[in-house]
Amino acid sequence: MAPLASDLSPQARESALEQLGTPGNEVDVLVVGGGITGVGAALDAVTRGLTVGLVEQRDLASGTSSRSSKLVHGGLRYLEMMDFALVKEALHERGLLLTRLAPHLVKPVPFLYPLTRRGWERPYVGAGLALYDAMAKFGALADNGGNMGLPHHRHLSRRSVARIAPDFKVSKLAGAIQYWDAQVDDARLVMTVARTAAAHGALIATRTACIGFIREGERVVGVQAFDLETEKVFEIRARVVVNAAGVWTDEIQELVGGRGSLHVKASKGIHIVVPRDRIRSESGFIVRTETSVLFVIPWGRHWIIGTTDTAWDLDRAHPAASRTDIDYILEHVNRILREPLDHDDVEGVYAGLRPLLSGESEPTSRISREHTVVTPVPGLVMIAGGKLTTYRVMAKDAIDAASHSLRSGGSPMVRDSITDRVPLVGAESYETRANQRVMLARRSGLHLARIDHLLGRYGGRIDDLLALIADRPELSAPLAGAEDYLAAEVVHAVTHEGARHLDDVLVRRTRISIETFDRGVGAAPEAARLMGEELGWDDERREVEVDHYRRRVAAERESQKRLTDQEADEARISLPDLI
Repeated sequence: MAPLASDLSPQARESALEQLGTPGNEVDVLVVGGGITGVGAALDAVTRGLTVGLVEQRDLASGTSSRSSKLVHGGLRYLEMMDFALVKEALHERGLLLTRLAPHLVKPVPFLYPLTRRGWERPYVGAGLALYDAMAKFGALADNGGNMGLPHHRHLSRRSVARIAPDFKVSKLAGAIQYWDAQVDDARLVMTVARTAAAHGALIATRTACIGFIREGERVVGVQAFDLETEKVFEIRARVVVNAAGVWTDEIQELVGGRGSLHVKASKGIHIVVPRDRIRSESGFIVRTETSVLFVIPWGRHWIIGTTDTAWDLDRAHPAASRTDIDYILEHVNRILREPLDHDDVEGVYAGLRPLLSGESEPTSRISREHTVVTPVPGLVMIAGGKLTTYRVMAKDAIDAASHSLRSGGSPMVRDSITDRVPLVGAESYETRANQRVMLARRSGLHLARIDHLLGRYGGRIDDLLALIADRPELSAPLAGAEDYLAAEVVHAVTHEGARHLDDVLVRRTRISIETFDRGVGAAPEAARLMGEELGWDDERREVEVDHYRRRVAAERESQKRLTDQEADEARISLPDLI
């Protein structure tokens, strides 16, 4: 059977806006917010048989959901905090993503947990990791025959640590324990969930802001929307509106008169990216800091190192990393490295905001990552909190609440969630295509490493890329200035993945902005040319896109020289968004 059409093309956006804004039309569920929770809610609702729309004021994953540690994990920190229910839930979701829902996107990643004390530390940490593995295996029993998708932890001597991680300081270690979690390109996961929702009939409209709610008595019956590209204001009618705006939850809540009990505190976390050859190790590692933990995470030909955990009350669209933040990470990672890193080793830096439920007086590093769903007024569901790994559970809970609201509005019973059995776009033929990788390389003329790269990003939908290359052979060339990616991937980002601006491609559809020392400036002209051919840009528009991207990089670099959050924020927000 041919796969369902899931293209987030320019034409699909226009069609979605037309259908959503047609007078007399009404969807069962309208989701506000195109992060992981929002797209997850759209997928959950549409696969229950509901009609669904989603609006996002910027790009998919343009907020928190593209700026995480890119881990799919249970959370050892929460296990130590005795939050067993959250860890169990997250490990169950990790297993589903690894083995059923997105095996092309979610991959195992090993970590070393260093042991610095002799005696009690090894049995203490070992017991925790044994519990971690046991909870994962128990959670996988019903779905995967006990297969949790990852190896069990193992104990290592100091000599074994030195062999696995030659650049790790081992002189003061008593050994380590190696365990496995998983990782994912978070922005690609969001986009893939959105494509899956679209494949099942959801209407996805980016660059479309919610500017108000439509009320009939006490009940919310839709939103006032603003198309940022045409500057058109229109109404979208819906039986239930789901607010999944993340760190913007309070702002959306104000549009309905401030009624609601959710209050979100933003916690800033920053990460740096350095070349893989700067740290010789076959494994990532996790190290305690004074307030949290530091991850050193393998990321292709790079390492991602982070994170910080500090309160943030400045611009939420573009949180800025300060020099103080970067110095903090460098200082802590250098404590465990033989050869220290410095600012010249940093290829990329990114900062994101965690949407934490507030109300407690404790620091952000101690606030729980559990989510909450409320219905402040009839017809409106709000969800906040949570973490990337448990997005599917969050979405299910939001649509469960929406189904109650639908029934109170006179709609019939809504079916139960089935997203634990709905593979994401690209998962359907992934194993087959992975087995055929040599044949695909031979037929396409691409190097086997290129095929592996495409399989890890598109899964079974590699066929779409290979068909594009067969039709336009020039697109098989590496992208000038970012040779890890093919020119075809830029075109595909426009025709299938909803990219509308150069930022969308260089920052989220690819990770060129953090994986090259020039932050993607060298790749910008060629990428803009390829995008422009699909979007009908003239020479002036292409230059505007390239110039804006260059100034974006300059503003981010300047913010990363400033010592305080306030100074960094002022430098970053000096450049307004391109509409």
